[in-house]
Amino acid sequence: MSQTWWRGAAIYQVYLRSFADGNGDGVGDLAGLRSRLPYLKDLGVDAIWLNPWYPSPMADGGYDVADYRDIEPVFGSLAEAETFIAEAHELDIKVIVDVVPNHSSTASAWFQEALADPKARQRFWFRDEPNDWQSIFGGPAWTQVADGQWYLHLFAPEQPDFNWDNPEVHQEFEDVLRFWFDRGVDGVRIDSAALLFKSDSRYEDLDEVHDVYRRWRQVAEEYAERVLIGELWLPDQERFALYLRQDELHTAFNFDFLSCPWDPAELRRVIDLTLTTHAPVGAPPTWVLSNHDVTRPVTRYGRADTSFAHGGALHGTPSDSELGYRRARAAALLAMALPGGLYVYQGEELGLPEVEDLPDELRQDPMYARSGGSNPGRDGCRVPLPWSGEEPPFGFGGTRPWLPQPESWRKLTAEAQLADLDSMLNLYRTGLRLRRDRLGDGTLTWLPYGQNVLAFTRDSGLTCVTNLGSGPVRLPAGEILLASGTLDDGALPPDTTVWLASAG
Repeated sequence: MSQTWWRGAAIYQVYLRSFADGNGDGVGDLAGLRSRLPYLKDLGVDAIWLNPWYPSPMADGGYDVADYRDIEPVFGSLAEAETFIAEAHELDIKVIVDVVPNHSSTASAWFQEALADPKARQRFWFRDEPNDWQSIFGGPAWTQVADGQWYLHLFAPEQPDFNWDNPEVHQEFEDVLRFWFDRGVDGVRIDSAALLFKSDSRYEDLDEVHDVYRRWRQVAEEYAERVLIGELWLPDQERFALYLRQDELHTAFNFDFLSCPWDPAELRRVIDLTLTTHAPVGAPPTWVLSNHDVTRPVTRYGRADTSFAHGGALHGTPSDSELGYRRARAAALLAMALPGGLYVYQGEELGLPEVEDLPDELRQDPMYARSGGSNPGRDGCRVPLPWSGEEPPFGFGGTRPWLPQPESWRKLTAEAQLADLDSMLNLYRTGLRLRRDRLGDGTLTWLPYGQNVLAFTRDSGLTCVTNLGSGPVRLPAGEILLASGTLDDGALPPDTTVWLASAG
């Protein structure tokens, strides 16, 4: 791949403890991931992004990092991580790791030192009196320690926020970047990238954060082909674009697209806004339908309200599974056809639904506990993957996965879907292969096709048409390359996407 491989890459997100279990303890690990690398190669992805794999008490699924220079023993070892990176590279698959610069873990050496010695608290936000800030996970954002001081945690109490006014914090993360780049990691995904600095009244998107990423860009450019990816939930697109200037981050997640309802006007607006935002800074857009924090598309698109917002307000609302499945297939081909990078969250290619009936006693997401159960949390999209067989654990490994899988998933295993040419998995495999040949980075040209249809042509001549209306629509001239559903006597049915090659 070229030095700008990331501009059009298809990147597969691995939530490690739910991907594949190699040692039989019910938790996914590096051994399981390594055994499934051929699956990912055949799927057609260009890179793997892993959620945090570092030592952690797992108060927030590993985002409470205790040590950035090692691997959580449940997942494997540092030596095995290095072997995994090498094996992925042999298959021409890049590796991206998560970095969490906003906060640490109460189990980290730095925080334990701070608890023991008040003079060592300058790396975190300790105060004699807390303000009225609330945690993003619910409840107060401050916790009191034994001597009476309070520390800030924008997320769970086990996740104390770093003080980025301290030069030691800057140096630590620059060293962490080099540690992983030296081991062959190709990129870093930056969690909560806009939250680092705090003022008396604000904790998001302060101007000082840009200096951090300018410096990180300099570190990345000490190496070849390294990429910095931001997680930025910002409503102001002009502010969002500032993070993507030529000397800062290479790219960032497109949450407007992920949150957008299945509505032609809204999708067109978000796509246009995305392209307009990215063009002046020369950064490629990204297209994301789901991740480890978000209700799975098959469930989301089957609801009356198909948008997404954090808070769990739609949990348990009725969802038409057939409608959601059909729309998820159409959305997949739409996202693959758009110019820029693509992210696929594990299980998305299998058409897995959200698991909304998990027993409360098994839920582990702190959003559930911190909200007193009013927010069910994100465990429903983190249930371990079904690989094969007729009953749980469906080839995941062991006998009892850390979260239970529905019996109905026997029809959704990778093994079952590989044997079905019309399955979601084979749709993704074919779509990603065609995407690599014909799509990725570039531009699009909209085609006039009425208010309920999204139609555009890409640089390669491929035309994508998505029907979001209530009746079938005629297709333009061209050879049909791929469709998300069966065509209706040559016309495109509702909630269906088709790709065509230009006639002649």
